[in-house]
Amino acid sequence: MLRSNIRVTRRLRRLACHPQPPPRLPRDFRGSGRYLVPDLGVNVPFTWRGSGGNSQMIAGGEGYPIYFMNLIYGGSLYTITYRWPGVTIHPCSRIPGFNLDQLNAIFRGAAYVGPEILNRNRPRYVNHFRLASALPQGPPGLFPRIPFAEADIYVDERNPTTFWRILHFGFQNLYDPNLDEWIHMHTFKHTAGAVTLPPTCQPPA
Repeated sequence: MLRSNIRVTRRLRRLACHPQPPPRLPRDFRGSGRYLVPDLGVNVPFTWRGSGGNSQMIAGGEGYPIYFMNLIYGGSLYTITYRWPGVTIHPCSRIPGFNLDQLNAIFRGAAYVGPEILNRNRPRYVNHFRLASALPQGPPGLFPRIPFAEADIYVDERNPTTFWRILHFGFQNLYDPNLDEWIHMHTFKHTAGAVTLPPTCQPPA
C-alpha cells in the first residue's frame, strides 16, 4: 500500500508541474450520469450526446423535480427548461452564432488547476481546469463586465476529450440561487449519439 501511495504522489506531482492539454468536446460521443443541484436537493439522471458537431444535454425528465435540455445545433445554442422550481414559463432560448468550434475555443482558455483523483465507484485520474468568461472580454481596465459562463472541468488524465465532471453555470440558465450545478458522468464513449432539436425550438414551417 505504501509503494502504491508513493507512485500516486509522484504521478500527481509530475502532472502538476506540466500544463496539460485543455478540455475539448469531441464531435461524436455519448455518455450518461447524474445532474446534481445540492442546494435544491436535486439528483436526477443526465445524458450528454454529440453527433457531427451538434450536442445535446438532457437533465431529469417527466416525473423529476427538474427537466431541461441544452443543445448546440445548427450553429446556435439552445436552452429549454420544462421544469424547475419557481419557473412557470418554458420558452426555448436561442443564442445564434455559436457552434462546437467556438465552445472548444473557449475551453482552450481554461486555466490548468492540476491533477486530481475522483473517488466514486473506482478512482478516476483527471486533470482539473477552471474556466471563466465575461462580456465584454476587452479591453482591460475598469469596465463593467457580465459573467457569461464559469466552470470547473475535470477531464480524463489520458484524454482531454473525455469529460468526467463539471461544476458550471451559464448566462442562459441562472435559475439556481447558489449557482451550484454539477454534472457527474458515469460513462463517456467516443461514438455518436442521437441529437434532436425539440419541436418547441424549431422555427415554424
